[in-house]
Amino acid sequence: MSRSAHPAGPRHADVLTEGHYAAPPADLNVLDEKVWARTVSRNDDGVVAVGGIEVSRLAEEFGTPAYFLDESDFRARCRAWADAFGRDADVFYAGKAFLSRAVVRWIREEGLNLDVCSGGELTVALDAGMPAERIAFHGNNKTTAEIERAIEVGVGRIVLDSFQEIVRVSHIAQRLGKRQRVQIRVTVGVEAHTHEFIATAHEDQKFGIALAGGEAAEAVRRALTLDGLELVGIHSHIGSQIFDMAGFEVSARRVVQLLAQVRDEHGVELPEIDLGGGLGIAYTSDDDPREPHEIAKALGDIVTRECEAAGLATPRISVEPGRAIVGPTAFTLYEVGTVKHLEGLRTYISVDGGMSDNIRTALYDAEYSVALVSRRSDAEPMLVRVVGKHCESGDIVVKDAFLPSDLAPGDLIAVPATGAYCRSMASNYNHALRPPVVAVRDGEARVIVRRETEEDLLRLDVG
Repeated sequence: MSRSAHPAGPRHADVLTEGHYAAPPADLNVLDEKVWARTVSRNDDGVVAVGGIEVSRLAEEFGTPAYFLDESDFRARCRAWADAFGRDADVFYAGKAFLSRAVVRWIREEGLNLDVCSGGELTVALDAGMPAERIAFHGNNKTTAEIERAIEVGVGRIVLDSFQEIVRVSHIAQRLGKRQRVQIRVTVGVEAHTHEFIATAHEDQKFGIALAGGEAAEAVRRALTLDGLELVGIHSHIGSQIFDMAGFEVSARRVVQLLAQVRDEHGVELPEIDLGGGLGIAYTSDDDPREPHEIAKALGDIVTRECEAAGLATPRISVEPGRAIVGPTAFTLYEVGTVKHLEGLRTYISVDGGMSDNIRTALYDAEYSVALVSRRSDAEPMLVRVVGKHCESGDIVVKDAFLPSDLAPGDLIAVPATGAYCRSMASNYNHALRPPVVAVRDGEARVIVRRETEEDLLRLDVG
């Protein structure tokens, strides 16, 4: 295959990002440790390996596109979160980020609890041996069947999301002769995204019961008086991909104010407070996420300070990292198919996947990094857009990045930090086959979610 540089397409062009220009990196062969899994490395020939296995061998054995998950990194991140919060707090892995039976076993073995938000996630959790008492059940519209099963198996908590659900869970618990531990999810008027937060009216959303207007206080009254419920705490979640702790400070203060109101009105000090998840990870070199011990100290200090000011005993804190654990541990491996240069604009790199395996760029305008991983290249950088093979102009995997100008069909490129939400939100658009998830550890690779086949598609089509 030819790897000669093409004359068309911009070279050394700066990328316009968020109103400023980002220059190409000094050396495209250097992998930024912030955005890649911990065991990822590049050898002298430029071939990238994970868990001691080169991507060329992985592509040959498992095909592309495929997600490769660094199991050692995943487990280490679980331990880091567990150690940071210690025995006096609870860490729930947010299963919506990515869930499989193998992942359930890993988090169980590493001492984490599990947060699920559907009957399907609950089924996977139970089938993989997660004790029900270590499971929390979320969701804004849990079905009667889902609630019944959750109560029957004895989940540790159900997070109540509406007035109707308070009554629904109460009735089902009474009918089953159970007393279900519950929390109430409140919207605290704080929305945090990455580097900013806005402490104004963000009650206009489908989740939770608003603090504004006394609705959350009324929800507490009902939960405390209805049979079948044991109200153990308040739950709050303020956003996603958060780096700044200021939003958590505002949220914690408002939740503690509600706890004080509950104590003053009912003579009850609720023992738990869940501050949710949404902690950010590095998708690009510009991102600067906090370490678990920093987050644990910051949240602990915030809650302790606010409770002392309100004259409350400090409740048990819970957090729900999902992306922060699994996101950095995986990358998606693609094969380059078509290289199309647009004079004076950019070069389009088409790969054998796309929005069916990573919808986040099209859905959220998410930013990713990308690297040539099957060889070394000292060619000058070119501005590229990595796109998929679907019949959509918005089928973009990486909006703007730099790759070597000698990139050619057949090369392997990888997009890091795709462990969270990519496989979970994958689709069969254009009847694409969803890629496998392959766990790699200590020189061994094994499929934990297999690649779909055409037989799978036909099996579901009963027409």
